Amino acid sequence: MCGIAGYIFDEGIDDRAVESLEAMIGAITHRGPDDAGMWFDRSAGVGLGHRRLSILDLSPAGRQPMVSASGRYVIVFNGEIYNHAELRRELERSGVAPEWRGHSDTEVLLAALEHWAIAETLRRSNGMFAFALWDRHNRALYLARDRLGEKPLYYGRTSGYLLFGSELKALRAHPAFRSKLDRDALALYLRHNYVPSPWTIWRGIHKLPPAHYLEVRRGTAAGTPECYWDFRAVAEGGARDPLPDSGESIAGLEALMRNAVAMRMEADVPLGAFLSGGIDSSTIVALMQAQSSRKVRTFSIGFKEDAFNEANFAAAVARHLGTDHTELYVSADDALALVPRLPEIWDEPFSDSSQLPTYLLCQLTRRSVTVSLSGDGGDELFAGYGRYALTARMWRFLAPLPRRLRPFMAMLLRSSRTAAVLRGVSALLPGSLEVEHLADRLPKAAELLDVDSFSSLYRRMISHWKQPSQIVLNASEPDTVFVDAAPPFTDLTQFMMYWDTLTYLPDDVLTKVDRASMAVSLEARVPFLDHRLVEYAWRLPPHAKVRGGETKLPLRRILYRYVPRHLVDRPKMGFGVPIQQWLTGPLREWAESLLNAQRMREDGVLDAAPVVRAWEEFKSGKRRWHAQIWDILMFQAWWERNRGLSLATSSEAIRGSQG
Repeated sequence: MCGIAGYIFDEGIDDRAVESLEAMIGAITHRGPDDAGMWFDRSAGVGLGHRRLSILDLSPAGRQPMVSASGRYVIVFNGEIYNHAELRRELERSGVAPEWRGHSDTEVLLAALEHWAIAETLRRSNGMFAFALWDRHNRALYLARDRLGEKPLYYGRTSGYLLFGSELKALRAHPAFRSKLDRDALALYLRHNYVPSPWTIWRGIHKLPPAHYLEVRRGTAAGTPECYWDFRAVAEGGARDPLPDSGESIAGLEALMRNAVAMRMEADVPLGAFLSGGIDSSTIVALMQAQSSRKVRTFSIGFKEDAFNEANFAAAVARHLGTDHTELYVSADDALALVPRLPEIWDEPFSDSSQLPTYLLCQLTRRSVTVSLSGDGGDELFAGYGRYALTARMWRFLAPLPRRLRPFMAMLLRSSRTAAVLRGVSALLPGSLEVEHLADRLPKAAELLDVDSFSSLYRRMISHWKQPSQIVLNASEPDTVFVDAAPPFTDLTQFMMYWDTLTYLPDDVLTKVDRASMAVSLEARVPFLDHRLVEYAWRLPPHAKVRGGETKLPLRRILYRYVPRHLVDRPKMGFGVPIQQWLTGPLREWAESLLNAQRMREDGVLDAAPVVRAWEEFKSGKRRWHAQIWDILMFQAWWERNRGLSLATSSEAIRGSQG
């Protein structure tokens, strides 16, 4: 696992070339603390930089930037090619393999690129990766990213340079970086709590979409990214040609999962796994331990607040599987001390509050191992999110509702008299039937009555701020996959799984894990996102995944062979922190300073009035605006750190703003 950065300069290499590239890779030292390297093609204006976290082939033969055997290609690579041994054998059988210098996957990738070229090599590669490849013959730079978006890659043109890097801070560190806040992208952030691909918070700087590669030539605009693995085709094909809901299909799934886990256990450094005690992580750990001759090292963190604590469940699973388990109970002070660092770690506004425990878990894990397997991706593949069933029920109610009745119903739901009556009725019900937070739930229900399609309903369900363009001044929210053509699924759960795999998974879940793990120089691997497993899972019909309110049925059928049902059967908790309580307690003073109306008016980015109104309603207990408030706070904290970049006119100003 590593960090990459570099550029093409239209005017050729200048006197600041080395200093500029050193600054870029220096900004991402945390991604690769073991080594650093640079390579230049001065006549072409190309600089490639690399920071190395040594995982495979710890010898100098694994150093980067790496030049191919023929000298034609030069690469900087971040990630792992899990099937590199298989590719090496294929190249050897074809008679085109070079005389190998080491056993790194990067060397195999270079040889494959020479033999098969970029598109075919990407299709043959099984891994998580982002890389930049310079073709010295064709004088072209290629940027590429893995199928599901496990590894990040940013790029954009500024001041005659095409800059690229693993994190935005690498681009920002270059003296030529010039950009302004992208208000349209900020509106997207307030809706989703992340900035979706291909946008970034900086205008003109892009995320390379998952499963795409891009060709760049000196002096020209970056081309259109090319897709080499079409997830839409995978999902639609799986829905058209489903497997039977049978023991044979589950056996096929388990075989694929065992292989995906085994491939991700290869490392020349200590390896372990995150363990929450839930279905996903427990399945990964069970398959690891079943294929390991020694105790697998597992890690979990706990909280004293019962509603957020899963450590006892993880410990029970670890005892049953016989892992070498480490747990750490963290206090509110531990989590709160991290808050000021969040804008630095995530590099653009990002407000999934599970970023806090994720970082703390990675920090704990890194004390003992360099690589850790993760259970992320299971919810998107096997319909694990609770919002899926809730949204489907809502649509079944809304779809037949006459349009002319909806405004009247919305008025009733917003009425204070209706809320008072329902509160009275609710108070008379037994505790188990009492409806909590009616004053908050009724207006939200009213907002759903004007949706005209299932896609618009789900978009509302996953939206934080429902009208973000009214919060961000002079913003026009761009269309995303939710507005573009929807896939032709008849099953509502498949709709939601599809959208989440394209958006929420890469831009929230995997971004969270990448930044948290790499901030402490830990490599996180995700077996569920082996593309073969993704393709197979999409052939399992919806009723094989969810039935009678029970989710992730295929994973449960596999896990129960290794772990007793009672150890893992419980309501899904998620991986959160008590933000609602913290904002009215220890974080209140910090929040007040960032939400100051005069300060927002002076910045000229956000409309202070609706933000202040939401904050006051939240503090009074009238509305549960904590998620929306956290969105604003994470932007304000990021903006406080980065606002100078939007106005910078010199390299000194840029470097000073990073202080």
